[in-house]
Amino acid sequence: MQKFKYNPLLLGIIIVGLVASLIISGQRHAVEEANRQVDMAIDYEGLQELAQREGLPESYVLQQAKEAGITSLAVYETTFKKLNDNGKASAVAGSKLLAAYHDGTLTDPAWRALAAEGKIVGTEVYVTGHDAQTWRELKEDLVRRLGSDRVTLMYVGGEEVLAVKAFYEDFLKMNIGMPTDEMQAVNDAGFYVLARPSNYTACTPDDVHAVFDRLDGFRVSEIVFSGKEMLGAPKALQTTIDEMQARDMTLGLIEATTQLQFYPQTGLTEIAKGLGYDHVARLYAVPKDEQPKLKIDTIVERWSNTDQERNIRIDLLRIYDKPSPNMTLMETNMKYFRDTHDKLVAHGFTIGPADRFQSFYPSKVLRALVMLGVAAGVVLYLSLVIPRLNANRRLQFILWLVFGLCAAVPMLMGNGTKIRVLAALASANIFPALAVIGQLDCVRRHRDRLQMSFARFVATAFVALLATGCLSYFGAAYISGSLADTEYLLEAQIFRGIKLTFVLPLVLVAIGFLQRFDIFDGRMDDVVGVKAQLAKILDMPVKIKTLIGLAFVALAGIVFVARSGHTSGMPVPQAELHFRAMLEQAFYARPRSKELLIGHPAFMLAALSLWRKWPTMVFFALVLVATIGQGSMVETFAHMRTPVYMSMMRGIGGIVLGGLIGAVAMALVECWQVIMARVAADKKGE
Repeated sequence: MQKFKYNPLLLGIIIVGLVASLIISGQRHAVEEANRQVDMAIDYEGLQELAQREGLPESYVLQQAKEAGITSLAVYETTFKKLNDNGKASAVAGSKLLAAYHDGTLTDPAWRALAAEGKIVGTEVYVTGHDAQTWRELKEDLVRRLGSDRVTLMYVGGEEVLAVKAFYEDFLKMNIGMPTDEMQAVNDAGFYVLARPSNYTACTPDDVHAVFDRLDGFRVSEIVFSGKEMLGAPKALQTTIDEMQARDMTLGLIEATTQLQFYPQTGLTEIAKGLGYDHVARLYAVPKDEQPKLKIDTIVERWSNTDQERNIRIDLLRIYDKPSPNMTLMETNMKYFRDTHDKLVAHGFTIGPADRFQSFYPSKVLRALVMLGVAAGVVLYLSLVIPRLNANRRLQFILWLVFGLCAAVPMLMGNGTKIRVLAALASANIFPALAVIGQLDCVRRHRDRLQMSFARFVATAFVALLATGCLSYFGAAYISGSLADTEYLLEAQIFRGIKLTFVLPLVLVAIGFLQRFDIFDGRMDDVVGVKAQLAKILDMPVKIKTLIGLAFVALAGIVFVARSGHTSGMPVPQAELHFRAMLEQAFYARPRSKELLIGHPAFMLAALSLWRKWPTMVFFALVLVATIGQGSMVETFAHMRTPVYMSMMRGIGGIVLGGLIGAVAMALVECWQVIMARVAADKKGE
C-alpha cells in the first residue's frame, strides 16, 4: 500500500504562514469592530409626503421620526415640479401664456402687453420667483445648467422673469441645485443632511465649487451623488475630490441590486480612490417595488442582516405608503423606524453619521509570509497525489522555492494585487482538499481500529468532522490574510473565483481519493492508481438508467453552483426562506445550507460507510459530498465584506449543527440496517 508522507518542512512553513494570516485577521477584526455606527436615513420628501397623507403638521412628523431613530434626511436637488407645488417659484410654458392671452384668461396687463407685442415665445419657458432666497439660487443654477445663451433675464411689470429656451416637460423634471431652504429645515428639525447632488452637463471646476459652497454651513452626514455620473465627471473629478477632502466628507456608495459592489456611476472609482477608501461608506436601500411586499418584521430583519453581513453603514429607508392592519399609516412607519433602530442597537450598533473604515493595509512582510505558506500548501497537495514527488523532498523544496519567490517578492516590492487573488483562490481550494485527504490518510492508517460500539463511533466521527473543519479553516485564515484591506472590506475590490471554489475542491479530493483507494474492487487499497481507474471508468458500458442518474447529478450540480451568489436569478423556495429566517434567529450567524444539510451530514454518513463496510464507490461519493461542506466553510471567507468573526461563527454553527444532523442520520440508517437484517433473518427462518 502506497504511503504518502507529509513533508515537515512544508508543514512548518504552512504554520508560519497561518500565524501571519491570523495576525492580519486579528488586525482586520479590530478595524471591523471600530466600524459599528449606522446612519438611519430617509428621504425628506418621504416624510413630507407622509405628513400630507395623514393630514399632520410636517414638524410633528419630523419630530416623531427623530424620536423613532432616524438620524439623517436625504435632500435632493430641487425641480420646478417641486417649486410649482410649494409655491416658491413658477414655471409656465410660453404656449400656455399665449393660449390664455387668446382666450381672454390672461388678465395681468403686463403679460398681456408682452403677448400683444409678440414678445412671448411659445417654445420658451417663463420662470417667476415668489421667495427671495429661492429666486437667487434659481438665477444662478439655471445659467449653470443651461448656459447664458439659453437663459434671459427680463422684467414684467417691474418684476424679474427668466425666459428659458427649454422643452417644458423636461424642464419641470430637471435638477436645478441643492435647496438651502430644505437643508436648513432638516438641520433645524435636528437631523443631518444626506446630500444628493447630481452632475452638470460638461461640468467645470467652477460648477463643482458652487455645489460645495451651497453645502457650507449645514450639518452634512454623507454625500451620495444622484444619477449615473459623479459630480465633476468626466473632467472635474479632482475638484470634487479636493472639495470633499477639504470638508472631511464621507462618500456614500450605493450597493448594486445584485448586492455585489456598487451602482455604476461614471467617476465612482476615481473619486473613491482619490478621496481615500477611509472616507467611504456603503449604502443600501430596499428596492422600491419590493418593499410593499415585505412585512415590518421581515424588513427589520433584513436591515439587521444587511448591516451585519455586508458592512452597510447608511440605511436609506423608504416610507410605507399603505398602513399595516389595525394601524394608521403614521403608526406603521413610526413602528418600522423604531423597530429597525432597536434591532440595530440590540446587535451592538450605534446610530448616527456613518462610520468609516480606517485605512487598513497590512504589513508587506506579513503578506509575504502568507504567500510562502500558500506556496507550501500547493506543493504539499501535489506531493500527496504524485507518488514520485512525495518521495523526493529535494524537488518539493525547489518547487516551493520557485512558487514562494514568485508570490512573495512582488508583495515585498509593494505590488502583487493579482498574486493575492491567486493566493486566495489557491487557499480556497487547496486547504479544504488537504483537510479531507488528511482524514483519508488517517482512515488508511487506522481502519483496523474501527471496531467499536456504535455510540462511540458516532462520537469519533463527530470529532473527526471537527478536526477536518479546523484544518479547512487554515484556508479561511489564508484567504483573509491574502485579501484583507480596506478596499476589500468595502467591496471596492472583490474575489472573483467563488464559482470555481464550488467545484475544484471536489476534483482535487477525487484525485487524492483515487490515488489511495480502488473504487471498483471494494478492498480500499491503492494498487490501481488514478489513471487506471479513470480509464476503467471511461471504458465502462453505460446503461440508460445510468445516463438518467448522471443527468440528475448534473442538474443538481448546476443548481448547486447557480444558487450560490447573487447574479444567477435562481429562485429560493419559500419553505427554505422560512428555514433560513429561523436559523438567523437561532444563531449568531446563519449557517449555510450546503454545509448544514449536505456536506457535514454526508461526512458523518461517509464514516458510517466505513464502519458498515459499504462498497468503496459509496464511500467515494459520500466523501465528495462531504467536501462540499468543507469547501463552503472556507469559501464563506471569500466574501470579504462580511466581518471575519461572523464568517467564523457561521462555519462553527454549521459544523456543530450539521454534525448533529449527521449523527441523527447515522442513527436512522443504522436502525434501518438492523430492521432489514432482522427481516432478512426472519425470511430465512421461514
